[in-house]
Amino acid sequence: MRIGLISDTHDRVPAIAALLQEFQARGVEMVLHAGDFCSPFALQPFLDNSAPMVGVFGRNDGDREGLRATAAQCLACELFEAPHSTMIGDHKILLVHDLADVSERSMMAHALVVHGHEHKQEMKSRGDTLIVNPGEGCGWVHGSPCAAIIDLDSKHVEFVKLDAAEWKR
Repeated sequence: MRIGLISDTHDRVPAIAALLQEFQARGVEMVLHAGDFCSPFALQPFLDNSAPMVGVFGRNDGDREGLRATAAQCLACELFEAPHSTMIGDHKILLVHDLADVSERSMMAHALVVHGHEHKQEMKSRGDTLIVNPGEGCGWVHGSPCAAIIDLDSKHVEFVKLDAAEWKR
């Protein structure tokens, strides 16, 4: 199963929409969002694309009730407080915004940890645990919206980076 990983979208709707289109083109079946949507309108591309999504709140998600209400409009969108542990098939996944909010022991109990907060793409392993930061979906800091795609069975991660022609309107 191919899963899209995204974080730190910070209200940049055109970038979010373009990343979701890229996910769809690459056969992604669902999206994990590691927080910092910011405002409820940032979920509109998920609604428009009927993209299944599980997400957690980040530090800049001020209107959590509005975000929950908007996510509830999409049949396959769920938002949780971070950290959130979930199972996708046989894969135990921890979704958190900031790695500093979880213990090493908690991370090691999962096959995959997805996080954000740092706005940079990164992948590392600790034992059998793969830790992935998909980077900044918004592109505000580094200029290009980015994300990642993981094949859960092989644990192969592809980093995605959009250039301006792919998303700016």
